[in-house]
Formats: sequence, structure tokens, C-alpha cells
Amino acid sequence: MERSVIFAISASIAALILVLELVRRRQLREEYSLLWLGTAFVMLIVSAWRDLLHVLSARVGIVYPPNLLFLMAALFLLILLLYFSTVITRLTQENKEIAQEVALLRHDIETLRAEHDGKQ
Repeated sequence: MERSVIFAISASIAALILVLELVRRRQLREEYSLLWLGTAFVMLIVSAWRDLLHVLSARVGIVYPPNLLFLMAALFLLILLLYFSTVITRLTQENKEIAQEVALLRHDIETLRAEHDGKQ
């Protein structure tokens, strides 16, 4: 077996183990780990089964099969960026709503204090 294949398989297995360990230690949430586990699993399959890479690149029309890996990596990053953009958008909206609720609650507390101080 070629060194590059051994290295690619080793890197894929290491990525799988790393993601699982991060989830176990609660440093990575399960919902985010699915993307990384899927990527590591695809890396493992393509690394171990080189003919698959050649067949896929021929079907897509890519002459040099390793370029398909770069295309797949770029697409993965774009999907990841889109996903995190939606998460950031949702969190920004939630943060804004919470800040508005806190401001209303502060106003209510100040109003109640003013009424209470006025009665004494």
C-alpha cells in the first residue's frame, strides 16, 4: 500500500477519533459533530477506495482525480459557512429579543420603585 494511502486513512481515522473525543468531553455539540463525522467518514471511504475517486472524477468531468478532493473540500466549507451563518443569524435575533425584554423589565421595575417610593 502506498504511503499516501496509509497517511490519508490514518488522518481520516484520527479525525473521526478527535471528533468523537470532543463530543465526549462536551467541547463540541452533537449537532455540529454530524458535519465533521460525515466529512471524516467520506475522507476514509475515498482514501481507502481510490477507484471510487477516479470513477467520481470521470463522471464529473475532472481530469485529475485529486482535484475532485479540493472541489469536495471547497463545497464542504461553503456548506459549513452557510450553516454557521444561519446559526449566527438566529442567535443575533434571539440576543436582540432578550435585550428588548430586559429593557422592558428594567422599565417596569423602575416604574414600580417610583410608585412605591411615592406612596411612602
